[in-house]
Amino acid sequence: MVVGNVSQPAVRPPQHSNEIKVSFPQEHVMLLTFNRPKSLNAVTPTMTEDIKRVMDWFDEEPSLWVVIITGEGRAFCAGADLIEWNKRQAGGGAEEDQKRLTRDVDGFASISRRYSSSKPMIAAVNGGAYGGGVEIILNCDLVIASEEATLALPEVKRGVVAVQGGMPRLARIAGHQLASEMLLLGKAITATDAATRFGFINKVVPKGEVLHTALAWAAEITQNSPDAVQSTKRALLLANRYGSVEDAVIAHVNSKESKRAFTSENIQEGLRAFTEKRTPAWKNPAKL
Repeated sequence: MVVGNVSQPAVRPPQHSNEIKVSFPQEHVMLLTFNRPKSLNAVTPTMTEDIKRVMDWFDEEPSLWVVIITGEGRAFCAGADLIEWNKRQAGGGAEEDQKRLTRDVDGFASISRRYSSSKPMIAAVNGGAYGGGVEIILNCDLVIASEEATLALPEVKRGVVAVQGGMPRLARIAGHQLASEMLLLGKAITATDAATRFGFINKVVPKGEVLHTALAWAAEITQNSPDAVQSTKRALLLANRYGSVEDAVIAHVNSKESKRAFTSENIQEGLRAFTEKRTPAWKNPAKL
């Protein structure tokens, strides 16, 4: 499937290196591609800085409602560049690495702990995902994976730990025992197992259909009110922050996304279109 930029109001992403690619394959949709195929899209500091700039810009751009994240070549993302990590460790960088974990609140590749965004993130897992690559997937809202993909959190095999959000998320999604199976054994699982046993992949498709399926799901999302979608995602994020349902409900009602949804032109348009038996014509949401 050929994916290019569609004709839509001009959007200009921030400058970035060739370690990522940014395109706009359909209206209201951004495609972010990890672009280090020879290194299985292992993430470098440059790549992280690029992704942060682009994702921060995406969050603030009203005309973009959904992002799809994928990898160039045969892998989705191999996680951290362990060769560079080894150099930092040998140079006494362990203390700085720990400080960076608390300072970089968006997590691995500026995605794995990203909480500020209320716009849907879809992972189009075209191939293998390991370590931080799986942590990225676990923080996406929807995950489409190739039937050929394998996934692993093998950190313990290298003396490191999956500290960028993967452990608590996997434990919540899969339960303690299944999370322990992935994390303590460090072994790879198939995409089918990730979907049917571990529960963090929505759909497994043939390799050639991964991006096509992700784009189709993104198109379905953009047929809905962007205000309502973003308010709904905020509610889901808050559900993971609060132990009490009532606390989560109140926090959501008081959120910027909820207040915008209740007062937006889109809520009026949706209700009016229903009574007039026509398709709603959604507008870009107001900036928060």
